[in-house]
Amino acid sequence: MKKVILFAVLLLSIQQVGSCQVIKLKKPTIPGSGSTNNNASNVSNTEMVSALRDALSQGINNGADKVSKTDGYFKNTAIKILMPDDVKNVESKLRQLGMGSMVDKAILSMNRAAEQAAKESKPIFINAIKNMTITDAVSILKGSDNAATTYLRNNTSVQLTEKFTPIIDKALENTQATKYWSDVFTNYNKIPGVQKINPDLSKYVTQRALEGLFKMIADEELAIRKDPVARTTDILKKVFGINW
Repeated sequence: MKKVILFAVLLLSIQQVGSCQVIKLKKPTIPGSGSTNNNASNVSNTEMVSALRDALSQGINNGADKVSKTDGYFKNTAIKILMPDDVKNVESKLRQLGMGSMVDKAILSMNRAAEQAAKESKPIFINAIKNMTITDAVSILKGSDNAATTYLRNNTSVQLTEKFTPIIDKALENTQATKYWSDVFTNYNKIPGVQKINPDLSKYVTQRALEGLFKMIADEELAIRKDPVARTTDILKKVFGINW
C-alpha cells in the first residue's frame, strides 16, 4: 500500500512539472558584483544628509580646483567671461578701429580675476551646506540632476555675492582688469555720436565668476548621480546607488 501511495505522489509531481508549474528562484546578490541596493528604506536620514554634504563638498572642491587654475575660466568655453552682451557693440566698434588688443586684455584680465577669486570660494561654500535639513535632503535626492546645485545656489547666492565681491575687486586690481576696462570704455565714449556707457565691472565679473563656479559644481553633481566611479566615499555609493 505504501508503494502505491509513493508512486501516486511521484506521478503527481511529474505532472506538475510537465504543466510548467515551475518556481523560479530569485538570484542572490553577490557582494561586490556591482548590484545596486534600490531599497531607500535602508538609508537613514542622517546618511541622506551626510551623503549630500559629501556630494556638494566634493563638487565644490573639484569645481573650485578646476577654475582656480590659470586658464580655468579663460580656456573653458563653457564659463569663459566675455564682454557683457549689452555692450557687444562696444567691442565690435573698438575692434573695427584697431583697438582689439585693448579689448583682449580686458577679457583676459576679467578671467584672471575670476580664477584668483575662485581660490577663496571653498570655505564660503562649505560653510553654506552645514544647515541642510532632512527635508532638503529628501527633496534633493528625488529632484533633478542638478537639484543639489540649485539648492546651493538658492540658499547662498546673496551671501556669496556679498563675500565674493571684495575678493573680485582685489583680484581685478591685481590683474589690472580695472585699468583695461576703463581704457576700453574711455576710448569708446570718445567716439563721436555714441551713447556713453560705463558698466559696473565688479558686479559683472562677480556674477559671471559665480555662474561659472556653479556650472562646474553642477557638472560634478551630475557625475556623482550618473557615474558610480565618481562616488568616492561609501556613503555616496550607498545613497546615490538607490533609484529614488
